[in-house]
Amino acid sequence: MSTTENQPVPGGIDEATSAPVRAAGAVLWRAGATGTEVALVHRPRYDDWSLPKGKLDPGELPAHAAVREVAEETGFSCVLSRFLTRVDYSVPVAGGGRAPKVVDYFTARAGEGAFAPNDEVDELRWLPTGRARDLLSYPHDAGVLDAFEKSPAQSATVLLVRHAKAGKRSEWAGDDDLRPLTEAGQRQRDALHSLLSLFGPARIYSAPRLRCEQTVAPIAADLGIGIATEPLFSEEGYLGDPDAAADALRGVADGPGTAVVCSQGGVIPDLVARLADSTDLRLGEVASRKGSVWTLTFARDRSSGNGSAPALRLAAADYLADPLA
Repeated sequence: MSTTENQPVPGGIDEATSAPVRAAGAVLWRAGATGTEVALVHRPRYDDWSLPKGKLDPGELPAHAAVREVAEETGFSCVLSRFLTRVDYSVPVAGGGRAPKVVDYFTARAGEGAFAPNDEVDELRWLPTGRARDLLSYPHDAGVLDAFEKSPAQSATVLLVRHAKAGKRSEWAGDDDLRPLTEAGQRQRDALHSLLSLFGPARIYSAPRLRCEQTVAPIAADLGIGIATEPLFSEEGYLGDPDAAADALRGVADGPGTAVVCSQGGVIPDLVARLADSTDLRLGEVASRKGSVWTLTFARDRSSGNGSAPALRLAAADYLADPLA
Protein backbone atom coordinates (compact mmCIF):
# COMPACT_ATOMS: atom_id res chain seq x y z
CA MET A 1 0.00 0.00 0.00
CA SER A 2 1.01 3.61 -0.50
CA THR A 3 0.50 5.00 2.99
CA THR A 4 2.84 7.97 3.28
CA GLU A 5 0.13 10.59 3.88
CA ASN A 6 -0.70 9.36 7.35
CA GLN A 7 2.42 7.46 8.35
CA PRO A 8 3.74 8.58 11.75
CA VAL A 9 7.40 9.39 12.19
CA PRO A 10 9.05 7.18 14.86
CA GLY A 11 10.02 9.11 17.96
CA GLY A 12 7.42 11.82 17.50
CA ILE A 13 7.43 15.12 15.64
CA ASP A 14 10.61 17.09 16.04
CA GLU A 15 11.52 18.15 12.53
CA ALA A 16 8.35 20.07 11.68
CA THR A 17 8.64 23.81 11.32
CA SER A 18 5.21 24.82 9.98
CA ALA A 19 1.98 25.30 11.92
CA PRO A 20 0.14 22.12 12.92
CA VAL A 21 -2.46 20.74 10.55
CA ARG A 22 -5.67 20.42 12.60
CA ALA A 23 -8.14 17.67 11.83
CA ALA A 24 -10.96 15.75 13.50
CA GLY A 25 -12.71 12.46 13.06
CA ALA A 26 -14.84 9.88 14.80
CA VAL A 27 -15.29 6.26 15.63
CA LEU A 28 -18.68 5.96 13.97
CA TRP A 29 -20.60 3.01 15.40
CA ARG A 30 -23.93 1.25 15.13
CA ALA A 31 -25.58 -1.81 16.63
CA GLY A 32 -25.07 -4.74 14.28
CA ALA A 33 -26.63 -8.19 14.21
CA THR A 34 -23.84 -9.63 16.39
CA GLY A 35 -22.82 -6.55 18.37
CA THR A 36 -21.24 -3.16 17.86
CA GLU A 37 -19.92 -2.35 14.38
CA VAL A 38 -17.64 0.54 13.44
CA ALA A 39 -17.23 2.25 10.07
CA LEU A 40 -13.96 2.18 8.14
CA VAL A 41 -13.41 4.05 4.89
CA HIS A 42 -11.09 3.28 1.98
CA ARG A 43 -9.36 6.22 0.33
CA PRO A 44 -8.23 5.41 -3.21
CA ARG A 45 -5.72 8.27 -3.28
CA TYR A 46 -3.65 6.55 -0.58
CA ASP A 47 -5.04 3.01 -0.94
CA ASP A 48 -5.58 2.88 2.82
CA TRP A 49 -8.27 1.99 5.34
CA SER A 50 -8.89 4.51 8.09
CA LEU A 51 -11.44 6.01 10.42
CA PRO A 52 -13.44 8.88 8.91
CA LYS A 53 -11.65 12.18 9.50
CA GLY A 54 -10.57 15.38 7.77
CA LYS A 55 -9.08 18.84 8.17
CA LEU A 56 -10.83 21.61 10.04
CA ASP A 57 -12.24 24.41 7.94
CA PRO A 58 -11.17 27.95 8.97
CA GLY A 59 -12.85 28.87 12.26
CA GLU A 60 -14.31 25.38 12.70
CA LEU A 61 -14.26 23.50 16.00
CA PRO A 62 -13.09 19.86 16.09
CA ALA A 63 -16.55 18.61 17.08
CA HIS A 64 -18.16 20.32 14.08
CA ALA A 65 -15.44 19.02 11.76
CA ALA A 66 -15.90 15.46 13.04
CA VAL A 67 -19.63 15.50 12.31
CA ARG A 68 -19.13 17.12 8.90
CA GLU A 69 -16.38 14.72 7.87
CA VAL A 70 -18.43 11.70 8.93
CA ALA A 71 -21.29 12.91 6.72
CA GLU A 72 -19.01 13.68 3.77
CA GLU A 73 -17.03 10.42 3.89
CA THR A 74 -19.72 7.94 4.95
CA GLY A 75 -23.05 9.53 4.00
CA PHE A 76 -24.37 9.08 7.55
CA SER A 77 -25.47 11.67 10.06
CA CYS A 78 -24.24 11.10 13.60
CA VAL A 79 -24.61 12.15 17.22
CA LEU A 80 -21.50 12.68 19.31
CA SER A 81 -21.28 11.19 22.79
CA ARG A 82 -17.80 12.17 23.97
CA PHE A 83 -14.33 13.33 23.02
CA LEU A 84 -12.28 10.15 22.71
CA THR A 85 -8.59 10.91 22.19
CA ARG A 86 -6.05 13.04 20.35
CA VAL A 87 -3.48 11.66 17.90
CA ASP A 88 -0.29 13.47 16.84
CA TYR A 89 1.87 12.52 13.88
CA SER A 90 3.57 14.21 10.93
CA VAL A 91 2.65 14.50 7.27
CA PRO A 92 4.50 15.66 4.13
CA VAL A 93 3.99 19.29 3.09
CA ALA A 94 4.28 21.03 -0.26
CA GLY A 95 7.85 22.01 -1.04
CA GLY A 96 9.32 19.20 1.04
CA GLY A 97 9.68 18.47 4.72
CA ARG A 98 6.96 17.48 7.15
CA ALA A 99 4.46 19.23 9.39
CA PRO A 100 2.75 18.11 12.61
CA LYS A 101 -0.82 16.91 12.30
CA VAL A 102 -3.18 16.87 15.27
CA VAL A 103 -6.40 14.87 15.02
CA ASP A 104 -9.16 14.98 17.65
CA TYR A 105 -11.41 11.92 17.67
CA PHE A 106 -14.92 11.61 19.08
CA THR A 107 -17.28 8.71 19.66
CA ALA A 108 -20.30 9.05 17.37
CA ARG A 109 -23.46 7.00 17.03
CA ALA A 110 -24.60 6.59 13.43
CA GLY A 111 -27.90 8.11 12.39
CA GLU A 112 -29.73 8.09 9.07
CA GLY A 113 -27.88 7.88 5.78
CA ALA A 114 -26.43 5.73 3.05
CA PHE A 115 -22.95 5.47 1.58
CA ALA A 116 -22.21 6.58 -1.98
CA PRO A 117 -18.69 6.33 -3.47
CA ASN A 118 -17.00 9.68 -4.12
CA ASP A 119 -13.61 11.10 -5.06
CA GLU A 120 -12.24 10.81 -1.52
CA VAL A 121 -13.78 7.51 -0.40
CA ASP A 122 -14.68 4.64 -2.69
CA GLU A 123 -15.71 2.00 -0.14
CA LEU A 124 -17.17 1.82 3.38
CA ARG A 125 -17.24 -1.24 5.58
CA TRP A 126 -19.11 -1.83 8.86
CA LEU A 127 -17.08 -4.27 10.93
CA PRO A 128 -16.80 -5.60 14.49
CA THR A 129 -13.93 -3.89 16.28
CA GLY A 130 -11.62 -6.91 16.08
CA ARG A 131 -11.91 -7.21 12.29
CA ALA A 132 -11.73 -3.44 11.93
CA ARG A 133 -8.43 -3.35 13.82
CA ASP A 134 -6.97 -5.97 11.46
CA LEU A 135 -7.98 -3.93 8.41
CA LEU A 136 -6.79 -0.49 9.57
CA SER A 137 -3.65 0.72 7.77
CA TYR A 138 -2.10 2.73 10.63
CA PRO A 139 -1.17 1.84 14.22
CA HIS A 140 -2.43 5.18 15.55
CA ASP A 141 -5.91 4.44 14.18
CA ALA A 142 -5.81 1.11 15.99
CA GLY A 143 -4.98 3.05 19.16
CA VAL A 144 -8.10 5.18 18.67
CA LEU A 145 -10.13 1.99 18.33
CA ASP A 146 -8.55 0.70 21.55
CA ALA A 147 -9.73 3.84 23.34
CA PHE A 148 -13.22 3.30 21.94
CA GLU A 149 -13.31 -0.28 23.20
CA LYS A 150 -12.33 0.87 26.70
CA SER A 151 -15.38 3.13 26.83
CA PRO A 152 -18.28 1.69 28.84
CA ALA A 153 -20.63 -0.41 26.73
CA GLN A 154 -23.68 1.01 28.52
CA SER A 155 -23.19 4.69 29.21
CA ALA A 156 -25.02 7.94 29.81
CA THR A 157 -23.83 11.43 28.93
CA VAL A 158 -24.31 14.70 30.79
CA LEU A 159 -23.07 17.97 29.27
CA LEU A 160 -22.20 20.14 32.26
CA VAL A 161 -22.06 23.75 31.06
CA ARG A 162 -20.84 26.85 32.83
CA HIS A 163 -23.13 29.75 31.94
CA ALA A 164 -21.99 32.33 29.39
CA LYS A 165 -20.71 35.79 30.31
CA ALA A 166 -23.05 37.95 32.37
CA GLY A 167 -20.85 40.87 33.37
CA LYS A 168 -19.53 41.63 36.85
CA ARG A 169 -21.72 41.04 39.86
CA SER A 170 -20.49 44.33 41.38
CA GLU A 171 -21.82 46.26 38.36
CA TRP A 172 -25.34 44.80 38.56
CA ALA A 173 -27.71 46.71 40.84
CA GLY A 174 -30.62 44.28 40.77
CA ASP A 175 -31.29 40.82 42.14
CA ASP A 176 -28.23 38.74 41.23
CA ASP A 177 -30.46 35.79 40.32
CA LEU A 178 -31.78 37.97 37.48
CA ARG A 179 -28.42 39.14 36.12
CA PRO A 180 -28.68 38.53 32.34
CA LEU A 181 -26.14 37.62 29.69
CA THR A 182 -24.12 40.44 28.16
CA GLU A 183 -23.69 40.84 24.41
CA ALA A 184 -20.47 38.82 24.69
CA GLY A 185 -22.41 36.20 26.63
CA GLN A 186 -25.06 36.05 23.94
CA ARG A 187 -22.37 35.30 21.38
CA GLN A 188 -21.06 32.53 23.63
CA ARG A 189 -24.62 31.21 24.03
CA ASP A 190 -25.04 31.01 20.26
CA ALA A 191 -21.71 29.21 19.85
CA LEU A 192 -22.67 26.78 22.63
CA HIS A 193 -26.02 26.19 20.94
CA SER A 194 -24.21 25.05 17.81
CA LEU A 195 -21.78 22.85 19.77
CA LEU A 196 -24.21 21.21 22.20
CA SER A 197 -26.62 20.34 19.39
CA LEU A 198 -24.01 17.93 17.97
CA PHE A 199 -24.46 15.71 21.03
CA GLY A 200 -28.21 15.23 20.52
CA PRO A 201 -29.43 16.52 23.90
CA ALA A 202 -32.87 15.39 25.00
CA ARG A 203 -33.30 17.08 28.42
CA ILE A 204 -32.25 20.48 29.82
CA TYR A 205 -31.55 21.41 33.46
CA SER A 206 -30.34 24.64 34.99
CA ALA A 207 -29.48 26.32 38.23
CA PRO A 208 -32.22 28.86 39.07
CA ARG A 209 -30.28 31.79 37.61
CA LEU A 210 -31.43 33.82 34.62
CA ARG A 211 -27.96 33.74 33.07
CA CYS A 212 -27.87 29.93 33.32
CA GLU A 213 -31.35 29.54 31.83
CA GLN A 214 -30.54 31.99 29.02
CA THR A 215 -27.39 30.02 28.16
CA VAL A 216 -29.35 26.83 27.39
CA ALA A 217 -32.62 28.41 26.23
CA PRO A 218 -31.90 27.95 22.48
CA ILE A 219 -31.41 24.21 22.98
CA ALA A 220 -34.66 23.95 24.89
CA ALA A 221 -36.42 25.92 22.15
CA ASP A 222 -35.08 23.52 19.51
CA LEU A 223 -36.46 20.58 21.46
CA GLY A 224 -39.74 22.31 22.30
CA ILE A 225 -39.32 21.53 26.00
CA GLY A 226 -39.00 23.47 29.22
CA ILE A 227 -35.89 23.93 31.33
CA ALA A 228 -36.02 22.03 34.61
CA THR A 229 -34.48 24.12 37.43
CA GLU A 230 -32.50 22.47 40.21
CA PRO A 231 -31.43 24.59 43.23
CA LEU A 232 -28.67 22.08 44.09
CA PHE A 233 -26.83 23.19 40.92
CA SER A 234 -26.63 26.79 42.17
CA GLU A 235 -23.68 27.95 44.25
CA GLU A 236 -25.55 28.30 47.53
CA GLY A 237 -27.52 25.10 46.97
CA TYR A 238 -24.37 23.16 46.21
CA LEU A 239 -22.45 24.52 49.18
CA GLY A 240 -25.33 23.54 51.45
CA ASP A 241 -25.16 19.86 50.45
CA PRO A 242 -22.49 18.85 47.89
CA ASP A 243 -23.25 15.14 48.23
CA ALA A 244 -26.91 15.72 47.45
CA ALA A 245 -25.90 17.74 44.38
CA ALA A 246 -23.67 14.90 43.16
CA ASP A 247 -26.53 12.46 43.66
CA ALA A 248 -28.82 14.85 41.76
CA LEU A 249 -26.43 14.87 38.81
CA ARG A 250 -26.27 11.08 38.81
CA GLY A 251 -30.06 11.12 38.82
CA VAL A 252 -30.02 13.39 35.77
CA ALA A 253 -27.62 10.99 34.04
CA ASP A 254 -29.96 8.10 34.76
CA GLY A 255 -32.72 9.63 32.64
CA PRO A 256 -33.36 8.93 28.95
CA GLY A 257 -30.96 10.39 26.40
CA THR A 258 -28.22 12.97 26.78
CA ALA A 259 -28.84 15.76 29.28
CA VAL A 260 -27.54 19.34 29.44
CA VAL A 261 -26.99 20.89 32.88
CA CYS A 262 -26.07 24.58 33.20
CA SER A 263 -24.41 25.63 36.44
CA GLN A 264 -21.97 28.12 37.98
CA GLY A 265 -18.25 28.51 38.50
CA GLY A 266 -18.56 27.96 42.25
CA VAL A 267 -20.09 24.52 41.60
CA ILE A 268 -18.56 22.84 38.58
CA PRO A 269 -14.90 22.28 39.60
CA ASP A 270 -15.76 20.74 42.98
CA LEU A 271 -18.70 18.75 41.58
CA VAL A 272 -16.65 17.19 38.78
CA ALA A 273 -13.76 16.47 41.16
CA ARG A 274 -16.16 14.90 43.69
CA LEU A 275 -17.67 12.62 41.06
CA ALA A 276 -14.20 11.68 39.80
CA ASP A 277 -12.82 11.00 43.28
CA SER A 278 -15.71 8.64 44.02
CA THR A 279 -14.53 6.36 41.21
CA ASP A 280 -10.75 7.00 41.42
CA LEU A 281 -10.79 8.81 38.07
CA ARG A 282 -7.65 10.98 37.80
CA LEU A 283 -8.42 14.39 36.26
CA GLY A 284 -5.89 16.86 37.65
CA GLU A 285 -7.04 20.47 37.71
CA VAL A 286 -10.72 20.89 36.82
CA ALA A 287 -11.08 24.00 34.65
CA SER A 288 -14.37 25.86 34.35
CA ARG A 289 -14.22 28.94 32.14
CA LYS A 290 -17.46 30.68 31.24
CA GLY A 291 -19.01 29.04 28.20
CA SER A 292 -17.06 25.81 28.68
CA VAL A 293 -18.47 22.28 28.80
CA TRP A 294 -17.58 19.09 30.65
CA THR A 295 -18.80 15.98 28.85
CA LEU A 296 -19.39 13.50 31.65
CA THR A 297 -19.72 9.85 30.71
CA PHE A 298 -21.36 7.61 33.30
CA ALA A 299 -21.12 3.82 33.17
CA ARG A 300 -24.32 1.95 33.78
CA ASP A 301 -23.38 -0.83 36.20
CA ARG A 302 -25.84 -3.16 37.79
CA SER A 303 -26.05 -2.59 41.52
CA SER A 304 -24.99 -5.31 43.88
CA GLY A 305 -28.39 -5.12 45.55
CA ASN A 306 -31.42 -6.41 43.64
CA GLY A 307 -29.59 -6.53 40.31
CA SER A 308 -32.19 -4.42 38.51
CA ALA A 309 -31.40 -0.77 39.28
CA PRO A 310 -28.38 0.75 37.53
CA ALA A 311 -25.67 2.23 39.73
CA LEU A 312 -24.02 5.05 37.82
CA ARG A 313 -20.33 5.83 38.17
CA LEU A 314 -18.33 8.50 36.36
CA ALA A 315 -16.23 6.69 33.75
CA ALA A 316 -14.82 9.62 31.76
CA ALA A 317 -14.76 13.42 31.92
CA ASP A 318 -13.61 15.53 28.99
CA TYR A 319 -13.28 19.31 28.95
CA LEU A 320 -14.39 21.36 25.95
CA ALA A 321 -13.20 24.95 26.21
CA ASP A 322 -15.31 28.02 25.48
CA PRO A 323 -16.06 27.63 21.75
CA LEU A 324 -15.18 31.30 21.15
CA ALA A 325 -11.83 31.15 22.98
